[in-house]
Amino acid sequence: MTLPISFEFFPTKTPEGTAKLRVTRQQLYAFKPEFCSVTFGAGGSTQEGTFAAVKEILAEGVEAASHFSCIGATKATVREQLVLLQAMGVKRLVALRGDLPSGFGMGGEFHYASDLVAFIRAETGDAFHIEVAAYPEIHPQAKSAEADLQAFAAKVKAGANAAITQYFFNSDAYFRFVDDAYKLGVDVPIVPGIMPITSSTQLMRFSDACGAEIPRWIRLRLQGYGDDIKSIKAFGLDVITDLCDQLNMAGVPGIHFYTMNQADATSEIIRRLKLA
Repeated sequence: MTLPISFEFFPTKTPEGTAKLRVTRQQLYAFKPEFCSVTFGAGGSTQEGTFAAVKEILAEGVEAASHFSCIGATKATVREQLVLLQAMGVKRLVALRGDLPSGFGMGGEFHYASDLVAFIRAETGDAFHIEVAAYPEIHPQAKSAEADLQAFAAKVKAGANAAITQYFFNSDAYFRFVDDAYKLGVDVPIVPGIMPITSSTQLMRFSDACGAEIPRWIRLRLQGYGDDIKSIKAFGLDVITDLCDQLNMAGVPGIHFYTMNQADATSEIIRRLKLA
């Protein structure tokens, strides 16, 4: 059986970026993804861009999942968006609390992603396949590892169908998280999220922001390559292919690639794994 794969994109801000993303998507469609997701900006800042990209993906004949953030939202605004997404033919959502826009307090009627999941289920029944986020290396704002696990279990109990993890480079962190979650009664697929390594500075910046651990040996190797982009990309391909191979051999339910709107690295990893 082939391993299900999926891709994440983010909304573009320029006509050039939109055209480039269309080309990227066509390249990646060759690998027959189960679905493609589109991210949502802080406080719904890119909601229009998200929905526009989702609409295009559906028109291209591919299942699309809209990220759906509830920070600062009211039940009325969420209800409106759900009606709009259903009218568009969207059947998948990635339900998230979302990041606070800078300078804003919590606000809104939803404090946790579990509140959002429960509300979507109450409003729409089983109309949507709902994915939620999981954090093998603990959410950066969690009070403790145990509190983070409980929060994750609450999202599943509220009605999530599956989970996608934050990216990681240590497979043990993923396996431990899955074991601990299943001990709490979680019984949905927990799909590992994978970030190809194509840029040292970008990776360090993202990882510091989201709490993903870069193992010391990877960090030092990347630093050693300096500005040698070719070596960084070659090293990144080896590291991520090996990680995906470990996960595949262990029988993970799928792999979700954070593409950063680029096709080359993700395509090469899939080819090396012979998943295509």
